[in-house]
Amino acid sequence: MHDIRLIRENPEAFDAGLARRGMEPQAAGILALDEERRAVATRMQEAQSRRNDASKAIGKAMSLGDSATADALKAEVAQLKDTLPALEAQEKDLTTRLQDELARLPQIPVAEVPDGEDESQNVEVSRWGTPRAFAFTPKEHADIGPALGLDFETGALLSGARFTFLKGQMARLHRALAQFMLDTQSGQNGYVECAVPLMVKDEAMFGTGQLPKFADDLFRTTDGRWLIPTAEVSLTNAVQGQIVDASALPLRMTALTPCFRSEAGAAGRDTRGFIRQHQFEKVELVCIARPEDSEAEHEKMMRAAEGILEALELPYRKVLLCSGDMGFTARKTFDLEVWLPGQQAYREISSISNCGDFQARRMNARYRPEGSKKTEFVHTLNGSGLAVGRTLVAVLENYQQEDGSVIVPEALKPWMGGMERLVPLN
Repeated sequence: MHDIRLIRENPEAFDAGLARRGMEPQAAGILALDEERRAVATRMQEAQSRRNDASKAIGKAMSLGDSATADALKAEVAQLKDTLPALEAQEKDLTTRLQDELARLPQIPVAEVPDGEDESQNVEVSRWGTPRAFAFTPKEHADIGPALGLDFETGALLSGARFTFLKGQMARLHRALAQFMLDTQSGQNGYVECAVPLMVKDEAMFGTGQLPKFADDLFRTTDGRWLIPTAEVSLTNAVQGQIVDASALPLRMTALTPCFRSEAGAAGRDTRGFIRQHQFEKVELVCIARPEDSEAEHEKMMRAAEGILEALELPYRKVLLCSGDMGFTARKTFDLEVWLPGQQAYREISSISNCGDFQARRMNARYRPEGSKKTEFVHTLNGSGLAVGRTLVAVLENYQQEDGSVIVPEALKPWMGGMERLVPLN
């Protein structure tokens, strides 16, 4: 959510920021609505003040025996009582309209974010690792996986497209990856492990920016709750409506959860394989921080995600997203893209975003700086540490052997019960 005061102070800068997101100017319409709301609020306050003054004056006039003045004042008070409800309703309607306008607008990118319309204009920052030289032509995971227990047919039979059934050694590998990530983030990187609700109310989805804009990308239950598209929703909203103790910041949290996405905006993309599913697991990282600490926390979160890829010895690159490719709530985002030899391409495996105070305003999440009587909005950050299914895909493709088997990465062996290789079952 945007700060209306900043829009009033510098509407040109606000429109310039939105232009970097590919949007038309919005400040004039917002400020006109704001001015109308403030004018009605002023009239309402004046009417309330005059009613109070007139009510007091009635008693004084009656004590002086001035019945004519008292009657005139009573008539005025009665008229004001009739006028005030209409003004209150108008002010409430204008406030709602203004909030709705602000709620639909994306975050403004910070200066260092490159301008661009789509992912083709993202900027590569660095690379880690050297892609393996294969003595044979590497296959994609969708070709390797079925013989190892990646069962697309049963998933589709049970639930339709974009669902997969994992069996035996494949399920074990998936669980091992998830536990390795969670244990690393909580045990080594300082993120507190949490077990969170998978269904949330409207307010939680609004707080992190999924509603109202992205309702079509979500699944909703029959009783009006929403299935989380990421644990970011549950973790970040843990401070919804709170004044967080400054001494407790930063709050670093992690959770391993199923995630549910309708993929309404991804029709036709990655329909083959395990890359884009309606249901998948992810280890999420969230940080609630002081504004002055959020950049350092962004770097820390990035390293926490990178460390997983490096421990698994999976080559990757780090990319700074351009203004047109960032998420709705982010002011700055880095993507980590893992090398997939079967596709001969780097594919996204984690996005790590600094949202500034954008989500905090929507959630009304604040803290009181030491020595200050006023509260300020916290900053929120989130990232994947990592997406489990996509990491499984990367392991299958990078560790595949010519006979169809897959070597278990060294870092995963403690979580695999001694298993060193996945072997074809048929």
